[in-house]
Amino acid sequence: MAFDLEEYLRTAFRDKLRLHRMVPTCDAATLLPSTRLLQKRREMAEVERALQSQREEFRQRMERLAQRRQQLGQREEELRHVVLKFDAFLKASAARQERALRRAGEARAAGEGAETTCLRRELEGLLQLRERLARHLRSLRGFEDYLQGVLARTGQFQDIPAMLAHFGALMETRAALAQQAEAGQERLAHGRALLRRYQEEAGSQLLRTEDELTRLRARLEAAHHDVLQEESCWAHIQSAVTQKTLLLGQIKLAVLNLFQLATTQLNVPADVALEDTEAQLDTVLLCMRDLAAICAELRPREPGLCPQGLPAAPSTRPLRQGGARVPPGQE
Repeated sequence: MAFDLEEYLRTAFRDKLRLHRMVPTCDAATLLPSTRLLQKRREMAEVERALQSQREEFRQRMERLAQRRQQLGQREEELRHVVLKFDAFLKASAARQERALRRAGEARAAGEGAETTCLRRELEGLLQLRERLARHLRSLRGFEDYLQGVLARTGQFQDIPAMLAHFGALMETRAALAQQAEAGQERLAHGRALLRRYQEEAGSQLLRTEDELTRLRARLEAAHHDVLQEESCWAHIQSAVTQKTLLLGQIKLAVLNLFQLATTQLNVPADVALEDTEAQLDTVLLCMRDLAAICAELRPREPGLCPQGLPAAPSTRPLRQGGARVPPGQE
């Protein structure tokens, strides 16, 4: 094995050198000694790497071969054990077969008398069975004559077995038809039961639908009645709103007339908008309070001359309208 490894490495080294010779190089005369030395070292390193890779590959191959050899040895050992077991099994089978043959011979020699007795009894039973069958055949002779007569009258069959086979087929067909009819009756009964159940379910569903329809109609009538009530209420509200609107317009018109009358009679500046009814009403109220206060000052001993429903003025200050004081002559 060592000789093979050496020869393999020598061959690989020779191939590597041949490869380097094939590569074109520069002229040796033009290269420096140091350059040639570096080139040789580089070539030696490459050759060493190649040899190292070849050694590693060869080592791996040898390891695989050793593993394969070990596996083959184990396999051979297993096969040897199997062969030994099979030989033992064959020997045991031969011994068992020999013992069985010996026992069979002994049983045959010992049981010839019992076998003869058993055969004699079986022969007697067969003779008795033959006698019974003969009696049964004689009793069936009348049926054979009857079948011969039927065969002669029909003329459709060649012999009695063919006629019996035909009638057997008819009986089987009749039995099959009877089974089919029974199955049809069962399917019909099942269908009727399903129809009855469906009818009951449909009736109950129809009753539920009618109840639901009755409830919906009651709800519709109640909703219609509510709608009528709401419509009447809405009409009443609209009429009330219309009346209130008319009344409000009349009140606004009356307040506007009072305001214009008060501002015209008292010469108060009318700088209030026509739509501002509250401001107009406040102005009229202030004017009436001022008039009441003036009446109270002029006639202090006759309080009954004051207008009814007006509170007494808390002071005698003149009316201010829009930030302007009422002139003393108007007071």
